[in-house]
Amino acid sequence: MIQSKQGHKSGDTVRLRHRLHEMLEQGAVGSHVGAFVGRGLILLVVINLVAVTAESVPEVAAKYRALFLAIEMVSLLVFSLEYALRLWVAVEHEPHRHFRPKGARLRYVLSPAGLIDLLAVLPFWLALVAPNELRIILVFRVFRFLKLTRYSPGMRSLLDVIRAERRALFGCLVIFVGATLIAAAVMHVAERGAQPDKFGTIPDAMWWAIVTLGTVGYGDVVPVTPLGRMIAAVTICAGFIMIALPIGIVATGFSREIHRREFVVTWSMVARVPLFEDLNAGEIADIMRLLRSQTIESGGIIARRGEPAHSMYFIAAGEVEIDLPKQGFRLGAGHFFGEIAVLRRARRSANVSAIGRTNLLVLDAHDFRALMDRQPRLATRVRAAVRDRIGAELVTSHGDIVTEEIADAAVEEHGASVLSAGAASD
Repeated sequence: MIQSKQGHKSGDTVRLRHRLHEMLEQGAVGSHVGAFVGRGLILLVVINLVAVTAESVPEVAAKYRALFLAIEMVSLLVFSLEYALRLWVAVEHEPHRHFRPKGARLRYVLSPAGLIDLLAVLPFWLALVAPNELRIILVFRVFRFLKLTRYSPGMRSLLDVIRAERRALFGCLVIFVGATLIAAAVMHVAERGAQPDKFGTIPDAMWWAIVTLGTVGYGDVVPVTPLGRMIAAVTICAGFIMIALPIGIVATGFSREIHRREFVVTWSMVARVPLFEDLNAGEIADIMRLLRSQTIESGGIIARRGEPAHSMYFIAAGEVEIDLPKQGFRLGAGHFFGEIAVLRRARRSANVSAIGRTNLLVLDAHDFRALMDRQPRLATRVRAAVRDRIGAELVTSHGDIVTEEIADAAVEEHGASVLSAGAASD
């Protein structure tokens, strides 16, 4: 009995730890509670940054001292609790699950995210025990800005790029240091006689070389001899290359990272669609080139009843509602809709709107038909899917079936055939 109670208690602890991990790690993209916690932490970080900035103004600091102290105490309590919880749930983190609890938590503490979380609370704790003259360390509270990287995919992507391109960026640093030494040495030779106080030694000349190669050019140290000015012109041109190298590396890497993420999302989305699930990699890649992304805000109209069908849609994230005359249905991520009307050149028989922010992959009708012309196997499957769906439910688990669209298309096709027959008889 005692062992049973202990096992039950242990199971409850594990479930609680797992739920806390999902809430803290998924944040705004997780459950409603996780979204609330994530957005609350983001808001608290922003309030902290504003408070630290405003507190540096003596008049503002004196007037709102109590408010700043309250913000700091609340922030300290919240961030300390967050750090303790993240430390406890570190064993639930996927890369750490094969480690023992102590090892997993140690890896979290030493990880970049763990160090940022520690820096969010460490300055104030140190200030509580440090002498007054060392309370300047409170300015390091601005490091709480780095906590936003946890909630910003763009910032995480940028950090991933810097990490991936660290060797190339280190190479740029080595080139910059070498160029600085060469420019300083040459300028030392050219200007040491005219300006011994500024170019008398290579270390003195290195200040000029750094600001010139960095394209800053403060103007506090400038060459005065003709040879020195020629050297300065060459150094300025070299500075453009010094700046362009790391910028180009980071920009290219960032673009590649964004496209890679979009590629993974789009590939997995297309591969899940029943119409495309048996296609090979080349055929899926062919489809992906035709897709374009579209984001619809909550309540936005995607399609209206009665309008021509120009596109079919795949739901990458979010949820949509299909409002038929007699009933309505909701479709979530992984589903698609509108393919019947596109294939039959029919008009929409339902209003389709977004429930919350929704990301769609759109395939235009022209591209869809061109794709079917290029891939006969896909065309056969699509036509077979349409035949199988006729008479089925209005909405299946994989997409929409709107029998009114098929009926409208049949009428239009019948009318077209009658006109063609009449024209032939004439």
